[in-house]
Amino acid sequence: MREETKNRLTAAWHIRGGRAITTPAPFGVMGIVNLTPDSFYDGDSHARVRDRVEHALRLHAEGADILDLGAESSRPGAVELKPAEELSRLLPVLFALKREAKGAIISVDTYHADTAAAALELGISVINDISACVFDPGLQDVLAQYKPGYVLMHSGGRPGNMQHDPYYGDVRREVMTFFERTLTRLVRAGLPEDRIVLDPGIGFGKTLAHNMELLAHPEDWFSLGRPVLMALSMKSVFGGLLGLSTARRDVATQVATALLWGRGVFWHRVHEVAEIRRSLMLSVALHTGVTYKSP
Repeated sequence: MREETKNRLTAAWHIRGGRAITTPAPFGVMGIVNLTPDSFYDGDSHARVRDRVEHALRLHAEGADILDLGAESSRPGAVELKPAEELSRLLPVLFALKREAKGAIISVDTYHADTAAAALELGISVINDISACVFDPGLQDVLAQYKPGYVLMHSGGRPGNMQHDPYYGDVRREVMTFFERTLTRLVRAGLPEDRIVLDPGIGFGKTLAHNMELLAHPEDWFSLGRPVLMALSMKSVFGGLLGLSTARRDVATQVATALLWGRGVFWHRVHEVAEIRRSLMLSVALHTGVTYKSP
């Protein structure tokens, strides 16, 4: 493995309280816990609060390094929620996990300042924001106050309109410029740089060609000195590229994740944790000769 790739894989991500996340293997897995009835992948399968909690506990047991709770769908065309409704979905599950998954690192997927503040008051460690603090500018103040881990994602618009004829003159250059400028803005506002990971936002305001151009060049962002998180699980890119229905994208997700780890992407946000960990362990073994056991 190239030295540059090794360096990117070992860049530390610090979360609330200033501690660095440590993982038992040289990769990180963020397990998706959808609390929405209209998620593109598993919105109908975890309808009751207890079912959602059990699903999160299973992902934790399978080795998710972070549990990412999302109460508002961000699929293309999704309707926006008010923070009060978002919290009504989120809080029962969050309270249960705080009791039953002690020590688990919990992330909340939100762009609402009120939701983020309420979750951070309950002790969660990471905010995963699709908007870069643009949809609700008050979120930037919340980040500066609590200094959690933060996922900085690029999006070409809001979920309701982001896939309406997205256009870039040079998608690689424009995403890179976005990261440079937004990192500077957040750090100046008071969020330490070591709290931030970068997510290129595959599928968010991008055509298949845009997505593939970004996926082919993850090294673009390594010069920024922050780890990269890839949220590729089950996405429409596999439908456009391979003609796969949503239910048949699991193997493609596993292969792409393993390949991207070999290119230096440390963090992976996924629906199926056990399968992805196996794929990543295989990639590590083939690249380095080092083997790791499942949890």
